[in-house]
Amino acid sequence: MAASGMKLGLYKGIKVAIKMLDIKRLHINRAVLMDLKQMRAITHENLTRFIGLCIDEPNISIFTEHCPRGTLMDMLANDAMNMDWICRYSIITDIVEGMTFLHNSDFQFHGKLKSSNCLIDGRFMVKLSEFGMVSVYSQIHSEVINPRSYFWTAPEHLRDKNYKASKKGDVYSFAIILQEVITRNGPFECGDTKNKSRRILEPEEILDKIKLGTIPPYRPEMDPSDCQPDFIKLMKLCWAENPAERPTFPEIKSKIKKITKGISSHNFLDNLLLRMEQYANNLEQLVEEKTQSLYDEKKKTDELLYQLLPKFIAEELKKGNHVKPEVYDSVTIFFSDIVGFTSLCAESTPMQVVDLLNDLYTCFDATIDLYNVYKVETIGDAYMVASGLPIKIGDEHASEIARMSLALIHTLKNFKIRHKPERKMKLRIGAHSGPCVAGVVGLKMPKYCLFGDTVNTASRMESTGEALKIHISEQMKKILDTFGTFRISKRGDIEIKGKGIMTTYWLEGEIST
Repeated sequence: MAASGMKLGLYKGIKVAIKMLDIKRLHINRAVLMDLKQMRAITHENLTRFIGLCIDEPNISIFTEHCPRGTLMDMLANDAMNMDWICRYSIITDIVEGMTFLHNSDFQFHGKLKSSNCLIDGRFMVKLSEFGMVSVYSQIHSEVINPRSYFWTAPEHLRDKNYKASKKGDVYSFAIILQEVITRNGPFECGDTKNKSRRILEPEEILDKIKLGTIPPYRPEMDPSDCQPDFIKLMKLCWAENPAERPTFPEIKSKIKKITKGISSHNFLDNLLLRMEQYANNLEQLVEEKTQSLYDEKKKTDELLYQLLPKFIAEELKKGNHVKPEVYDSVTIFFSDIVGFTSLCAESTPMQVVDLLNDLYTCFDATIDLYNVYKVETIGDAYMVASGLPIKIGDEHASEIARMSLALIHTLKNFKIRHKPERKMKLRIGAHSGPCVAGVVGLKMPKYCLFGDTVNTASRMESTGEALKIHISEQMKKILDTFGTFRISKRGDIEIKGKGIMTTYWLEGEIST
């Protein structure tokens, strides 16, 4: 079951608790970032683990560890739940341990300690929630608060309109929780139930009585037979009107040890063994889930890495090996470019341009997967592919690039620009065959790069080409001629920057065999 006001979700295959925040727009400032850093850093077995903050509007929410047994308030109200004193002492000890840790941490205090914020995990261990994140909660303006929720608030804070939390205020809240655990009743619900003539006070009336600070102060009524006198004495000390008279949590921890000392040690041992047995029953499944989660994450990381680098090179880098540059005697390199891309950008919003390139390259990526080629990179509207590296395939590299280029031209016929469906996408393609050097460059962001005159010439084939045509060099044409299946027409002699006069050709199609 989920705690009140919480929803359940999945994060990386693990159930998490999701608390939706009534914030129209979350302002991310230094205070929020510091809160997030603190929340991620704090770890204790009696505190719920913070997982993350979703800032997507309108679903601003906090993700925390899921505690399947619900809240302490729900457990106490469940008459079917048998709670002996061993169990109650364990609950109280868990709360004290968690609060002692919080008070000694950078958080300094909890501020919202109440039984509904004490969650029960699968091992019946109490975990405190709703601490920290002050800068986030301060941005909630429309929150409607039930007066009953102030029953755990110390008198000095009820009187303070600005309401500031404190360590001594947490001790008062703990005293009210003690009353709930001892009596298994809600706050201020444990009076003389036999007196039917007594009028039940409204929450506002109870809060007004607490604020008055009468002598003696207004507090929940207790039956002395409910528990050991020392426990009632400790509870009354914790809800003292004067904050200075309230003990610290380390002092409370010491007093509880003395109070429970008379209980035979084997009962505590039995309780501990019971918890350990419950934990052991779930441990195998937990390890299996974590192992599967780790495997899935590794698989995702590897898939991403293989998109950035050739697989065998990525594997060598993962092993810590240095990958030496390699010389390839003959490869074919492909370049493509969108005709009129600059004018199209001027007529489109940045998001529309990004969507266009994403749609186009997603379409291209699906097409090139059918061929023995390697996508080197995309730079803006330029798309670079090579064949014959990193794995050598003889002269097949030229035919693979040729067939891929023809397939891309065919694919473009059905491609639609989302924000300009009436406009046809025009692509300019160029390719060239020759030698090159390939290797990994960089340490922080390693990149597989190609070097040599073949790269420059292939780029010139693209820039001097025409829309919806495949412009190839004479060297590539000679290799394709050996296959005897490609239809190629001569373009003629043209001036190529940095190369002089070159004879180039148009790749028009392939003869079906």
